Amino acid sequence: MTAAAGAHVRRQRVQLTPRAALLALVVAVLLVYLFVPIRAYVAQRDKLNQLEHQTQILEQQKASLERQVRMLNDPQYLERIARECLGMVKKGEIGFIVVPEGPRIRLDPARC
Repeated sequence: MTAAAGAHVRRQRVQLTPRAALLALVVAVLLVYLFVPIRAYVAQRDKLNQLEHQTQILEQQKASLERQVRMLNDPQYLERIARECLGMVKKGEIGFIVVPEGPRIRLDPARC
């Protein structure tokens, strides 16, 4: 190959035929139409993950509340809470309050 022929090959440009242009246009349109459903799919997956996480939290809260209901249905637990937090006594008992020396001690509100 001569130098002139090599230069001619390098200068030659790729020409876009009408058929290739139509194919490129169809591919571009398909990509645009696929973008919307893919974006919706990703958004729905994110929402689903969010709802599953929220469901787990709510199930944990439900279990905790069910434990509390069981405890509140236990007469011994109710009696202990009434005695410790409310200072209640049974009929015929005498209630005493022991006042400690030094700084005042507060009741733990989470316990009562």
